[in-house]
Parts: sequence; C-alpha cells; structure tokens
Amino acid sequence: MNAATTQSQPDARARLLDTAVQVIRTQGYTASTVDDICCAAHLTKGAFFHHFKSKEDLAVAAATHFSQMAERLFGDAPYRQLADPLERLLGYIDFRTMILAGPIPEFTCLLGTMVQEAYDTHPAIRRACDTYLSAHAADVAKDIAAAKALYAPAAKWSAESLALYTQAVLQGAFVLAKSKGGPEVARDCLAHLRRYLLQLFNRPPGKEDNDHVGTTRHVHLVRRAPTRKQRRRSTAT
Repeated sequence: MNAATTQSQPDARARLLDTAVQVIRTQGYTASTVDDICCAAHLTKGAFFHHFKSKEDLAVAAATHFSQMAERLFGDAPYRQLADPLERLLGYIDFRTMILAGPIPEFTCLLGTMVQEAYDTHPAIRRACDTYLSAHAADVAKDIAAAKALYAPAAKWSAESLALYTQAVLQGAFVLAKSKGGPEVARDCLAHLRRYLLQLFNRPPGKEDNDHVGTTRHVHLVRRAPTRKQRRRSTAT
C-alpha cells in the first residue's frame, strides 16, 4: 500500500478533522490555511482534497466533528446521574468550570471561534455553528425546564431563553480568557452565572458559592434532594 493510498483512508479524514479543530481554535479560521492543517496533520494536500473540497468544507465538517466530541464529553459527565434537574443544571456549570484548564485552545469553543469570524462571509459555516450551538443549548434547556417546573413554575422567563443565556456567558467568558491570556476570568464569569441561577430558582447559596471570586472551588456533583417546601417555592422573576 503506497503513501497516496494510505492518505486516502478514513483515518486521514479523522486526522484532518482533529487537526483542524486544534489549528482553528489556536489561530482562528481566517488565519488557518490548508497548508497549516496538512502540515500539522502530517498529510499532503492531495490527501486533504481527497476528503474535502475546500477549507470551508473542512470547517463545516469540523463543526460537526467538534460537536460530536462535545456531546460525548457532556453525555458521560457525572452530573448527568443526578436525580434533581436543578442539581444537574448546577452540575453542568460546575463541570464547565472544571474543564477550564490548560492552554486556551484546549478549552475554548471551535463554534464560537469560527462564527465570530465567518458569520457574514461564510454562510455555510454560520449555519453549522448555529445548528450545533442551538442543539447544545436545547439540551441544557431540558434540565432548566424541569427545574423551573419544580422551583419556579410562575417565572415569566422561558427555559429556552435561559439556556441561550448560559451559552452567551460561556462564549463571552472564552473571549475574555483569550483577551486576558488565561482561564481565571472565565471561571469568575461562571461563578457569577451559578449565583444568578441560584437566585432564579430561589436556592440559597452554599459556602462554596460565597467564596471569594477568582478562587477555584471544589466541584460538587452530589447534593441534597430538594425539600417539599423548596419544590413549592416559585418566583415571577
């Protein structure tokens, strides 16, 4: 089997997708070239064009690839096992805080990175990013809706709008992390988001929620079940 044949195998496509995710998260979509991605993947441009028609075609496929990885990551996260939907929502925020570690390209979002650059110039990329960002928000909205029914049934806000707000905070936190050169500011943003969620659902903050902003608190994944009184409490916020 010669080199050209080897590069046409499915594993070459997976290597290109994995590499594109990393290169674009590091350099941005516009600054990343086909040559950059091929060089980092140790593949030829012939292999690239065997699998993708263009850099845009690769970016759309990379959005799908990244989203599938994220779906597995969050689908297997410990907070998914919690019985109470509000605890799952708080566990989701805790989990996202916990994975804010390492180099910036390792924890920031490919979709947010690409759509900020390409929303007007590359409609196919914008649509792909919108599809997967919206799908993730819709998944978060399921727990929000269930928690709202238990703790804030009279609230005027919708689960869908709050889910999108959580994603707005996350994407903004990633931008600030890039600006500041580290994840600390992003952790602060998520700590404030967590406090806000507690207020919306009439839950008093725990000691960890009152800790000094900027400190890394322990991620609690097992919490007490809600009391009957807590279930009856509601808000019109």
